[in-house]
Amino acid sequence: GKELWLHNTMTRRKELFKPKVEGRVGMYVCGVTAYDLSHIGHARVYVTFDVVCRYLKYLGYEVKYVRNFTDVDDKIIARANELGEDPIDLSRRYCEEFNHDMAYLNCLPPSVEPRVSDHMLQIIDMIRQILDNGCAYAIDGDIYFSVDKSPYYGRLSGRTLEDNRPGERVAVDTRKKNPADFALWKSAKAGEPFWISPWGRGRPGWHIECSAMSAEHLGFSFDIHGGGMDLIFPHHENEIAQSCAACKESSVSYWLHNGFVTIDSEKMSKSLGNFFTIRQAIFQVIKVYHPLALRLFLLGTHYRSPVNYSDLQLESASDRVYYIYQTLHDCEIILQDSDSSTLKDSIPSATASWISKFHDEFFTSMSDDFHSPVALAAMSEPLKIINDLLHTKKGKKQEARIKSLAVLGDAVGNSLAILGLSPDSYSEALQQLRNYALHRGKLTEDQVMQKIEERNIARSNKEYENSDAIRKNLATLGIALMDSPEGTTWRPTIPLALQE
Repeated sequence: GKELWLHNTMTRRKELFKPKVEGRVGMYVCGVTAYDLSHIGHARVYVTFDVVCRYLKYLGYEVKYVRNFTDVDDKIIARANELGEDPIDLSRRYCEEFNHDMAYLNCLPPSVEPRVSDHMLQIIDMIRQILDNGCAYAIDGDIYFSVDKSPYYGRLSGRTLEDNRPGERVAVDTRKKNPADFALWKSAKAGEPFWISPWGRGRPGWHIECSAMSAEHLGFSFDIHGGGMDLIFPHHENEIAQSCAACKESSVSYWLHNGFVTIDSEKMSKSLGNFFTIRQAIFQVIKVYHPLALRLFLLGTHYRSPVNYSDLQLESASDRVYYIYQTLHDCEIILQDSDSSTLKDSIPSATASWISKFHDEFFTSMSDDFHSPVALAAMSEPLKIINDLLHTKKGKKQEARIKSLAVLGDAVGNSLAILGLSPDSYSEALQQLRNYALHRGKLTEDQVMQKIEERNIARSNKEYENSDAIRKNLATLGIALMDSPEGTTWRPTIPLALQE
């Protein structure tokens, strides 16, 4: 098997992956705070860690993947009060929406999806432990963590305590011993949900929740902890401080963080007002891009680099997905129609060496900190060879052609599966991609067929200017016409305006 190298945020370098228990991996990824629809920044986090999980499984590890839901939080309470709704009901609804989005993006469900509301005993227990160990203090029913008691505080983010500007996510509280101290427990205000604790009615702070849930489901010591780069500070920094204060043996081997999604190179955030939900990104009211095209777009950049969202990028990803599925679909049809005895042929040596080169490029790049863009690029050559074997004069004459198509198709198909890019059926996915393209061009299939008919009439009347204009108008809308002896068909294409 290949050695896997991961970039560890804690050490700021790539390290060889060695699990704590042979053959098994424990991974915790911070889930969403369920008060709104997920946006494309979330999509990126969960597609990234879905690929991490799939690749670890491919390498033969048994993976326990824990991804939580924060369903108790200030933002949820604020949104619920705005809507006059029960906060727990509101967040349950958004948890369901989130799971729809995940299935839609072809992310496998995690092994466990703990919710804060189901883990109050563990949270209260951990806070008690931290207090007993002298690392927290109580003021008027609030419990604060004392960062002065955490010798390595700031190690993950590389911040010193002087860098920490208080009041970024929380109002400055002058009662704190150190401005960087953070709440483990907050006393309940009137009309807020609360739980009974040794310190009175209240609810947990944001950071303690993940420490308690990861300890409950993976133990204090596990392999991988992941999330977006925005969580490095303060969230993950505070998790480390709390977990170590509760249990000296606490340790996470590898911290993995993915980069942001920018839109025209600005970080997406509510405060900048350029925030939009996954729903808008993909649907913009009606569905605009195929989910597997969105997934390919996200995997087309290394997970640690920023991704810049643009329509051209998504059109290109749609175009690429269409080409991949069309190639594999054509390959499937030929294999179905061919005599099964041809599959017993031995693999031609040229094909064998193409496959081993492809395997080598794909797995070397994935084992190098999940370098998906290089892994995707490695597919270009085998796809081109498949198309040559399918459609060119020279390709059709190759000996053991059917056998070559079978093994090349399998090699590409298996790699797509590792990246979570396999559709249930190629023909179905191609039809969906065509429908998305029609939507984007504000056309119906009937209108396209009518245009093809008009063009055929113009051509038979030798009105070539007219027939070229029809073709160009469709190309502007993202529909390419293809002429063959059997007649004219169409496929989606990147709209002309975007290509220029």
